[in-house]
Amino acid sequence: MTSDGPAPTAPARSAADREAERIQHEHSDVTGGWLRPAVFGASDGLVSNFALIAGVTGGTDESTTVLLAGLAGLAAGAFSMAAGEYISVRSQAEQALAEIELERVEIARNPKGEEFELAQMYVAKGLQPDLARQVARQLSRDPDRVLGVHVREELGLDPGELPSATLAAVTSFLAFALGALLPVLPYLFGATSMGPALVLTLLGLFLCGAFVTRLTPRTWWFGGARQVLVGAVAATVTYGFGVAVGAGIS
Repeated sequence: MTSDGPAPTAPARSAADREAERIQHEHSDVTGGWLRPAVFGASDGLVSNFALIAGVTGGTDESTTVLLAGLAGLAAGAFSMAAGEYISVRSQAEQALAEIELERVEIARNPKGEEFELAQMYVAKGLQPDLARQVARQLSRDPDRVLGVHVREELGLDPGELPSATLAAVTSFLAFALGALLPVLPYLFGATSMGPALVLTLLGLFLCGAFVTRLTPRTWWFGGARQVLVGAVAATVTYGFGVAVGAGIS
């Protein structure tokens, strides 16, 4: 009768392996095409449309006029934001694509020169010259791969992750419209004074500022308070402007 030996054990992990597992973490997407227009659009919609309502309120007591101004500001601002984001992001992407194509042509025309240039980049990053040349030579065997490397090193771009102009435009439109709708809502339900719109707008600004801090080192209350302060200053100045203009034309 034979005896089974001890069950095999998994190889012991090295200290480097354990350290690698400990430090693994995920980063938030800081280059995507939706976050910036979403945050900027919602904040701008809240501030600009409430400031518009405040300015009109300063010049007239007619709630119907204020409501019309708020709805017009919502529509005009949302379409303007979407158009601006689309043109801006699309132009940026077209410029990036043109630079990428220029790099592609240069690699095809002068592969040895581009290989030498890549090796020098790695030397500048701290690699030994011999190792840098080996790495550059290995990468240069695949034209598509070395193109991506050159584009990332020289332009700071990823050819496969350029921002989407359509995504930025749609996100900006929806975010601005949502933000601009908050100060208008009380008037849609029959409000005749700016008080309810003020409360709803300040609450929206605080929540918007607090949300942004989830992606930054700031505390939620600081981000919310800062957003409220900026919005309140803009609305106060515009209200004062409306009062002055309303008194001048009455």
